[in-house]
Formats: sequence, structure tokens, C-alpha cells
Amino acid sequence: MSKRTQKKIGAVEKEAPRSEVSLYAPIKDFLEGMGFEVKAEVSGADVVAVRGEALLVVELKTRFSLTLLQQGVERQKLTDVVYVAVPLPPGRAGGKAFRENVGLCRRLGLGVLSVSLRDQVVVEADPGPYQPRPQPKRRDAMLKEFQRRRGDPNTGGTRGKIETAYRQDARDCAQYLAANGSSRGRDVAGATGVSRATRIMADNHYGWFCRVQNGIYDLTQEGRAALVEN
Repeated sequence: MSKRTQKKIGAVEKEAPRSEVSLYAPIKDFLEGMGFEVKAEVSGADVVAVRGEALLVVELKTRFSLTLLQQGVERQKLTDVVYVAVPLPPGRAGGKAFRENVGLCRRLGLGVLSVSLRDQVVVEADPGPYQPRPQPKRRDAMLKEFQRRRGDPNTGGTRGKIETAYRQDARDCAQYLAANGSSRGRDVAGATGVSRATRIMADNHYGWFCRVQNGIYDLTQEGRAALVEN
């Protein structure tokens, strides 16, 4: 299906159509404009379109849901060209969720059509085999964090503060300063084994450190409190 009408995914709408029925007319007009013959509610499918030997199915819903995805996947038993159609969501938060759901549909091989308040239909994604884009930098960052982190300090599913390798290193630096007072970054690095000690204290990401002199650091009140809390 042509993407000439495609616009930015998840554009903000003030209000979404209130029923699946309201989506049918613009979807039908859109498909007929592309040369399909369109009929509704055929053998359980919301929208069926035929052009020559091509069979296209669209499932309508007022929002993304597990039921919609299940219906779309079920229709893939009949044809490879299956779309789900939903209204554009209101607000920025809705737009973010919308983009994530479009990505999920791509993984499932489903196409996505959006319908605006003005009944504009946009092809957000076409059906087809999922082809993920490798992200080697993110993969390397994950492996690096895994290797640097000491032990397993967190619990899966935890929300809130996460004990990262960086935080572990920062705490080691803070503990050294608490025991030894103001110190040079290179001395902290040598004693703790934290090679990036000077950078951590200089960046002061958690507000735990202060620079006393050039290259010499000490703990702030926040740093001392953090050691007590942990």
C-alpha cells in the first residue's frame, strides 16, 4: 500500500472517534481510492477489500488492545495483507504509546492505519516480515554494564532507584573519602580500583562530591547522608 499519505506517527488529536463504526467510512473511502472493492463484516472480519487476486483485511478498534492484535494475527491465516485501524490518540502520552504499538504491530507483521478527527487515513506501517534494526551500541552498552556491575544488587521488576555499576563505583569513592578525608582523584582510583574515580567525582552526578582544590575532592553533606542511607 502506498505511503504517500503518511505523516508523523502519533500526531496529537484533541479527541478520538468514539466508535468502530465511525472508522469504517473513511477506511472504505481510502481503500476504494486505491482501486479495491470493499465490503464490511465478511466472515467475521470488519473490513474486506479485494483488488484482482489481492485480498486485504482490516480490523477496526477504537484503541490498541490485545484483542485487536489477536484478531489481526488470526486474519493472517487468510491473507498476508492484514491491517489494524485505530483513531489517532489524544495527547503526548497517547502518542508515545501509539508509536510503541505501531512498532509491536511491525513485529507481528501487521499493518497499521490511523484515522484522524477529519477522517484522514494514514498508513503508519505496512504488513510484512519484521526486520529489526540492529543497535550494536546499545548492545555493547548493556554488556559493558553487566560486566562492570558487581554482584546482583537489584531485584527483577524493581521500580525506582536502580543500583548501577556507576553508582557502585561512586559509592566506593565516597566510602574512601569518608574514611580518608580529602584526597586526590588518582589516590582514590588507586585505592578503590575505580579507574574513572576522578571523572565520577568531577561530574558529581549524585551531588556527593565537592572539589576542594584542583584534583582534590571531598564529600558533601549529601554524600555522607547517602552512605548512611545505604
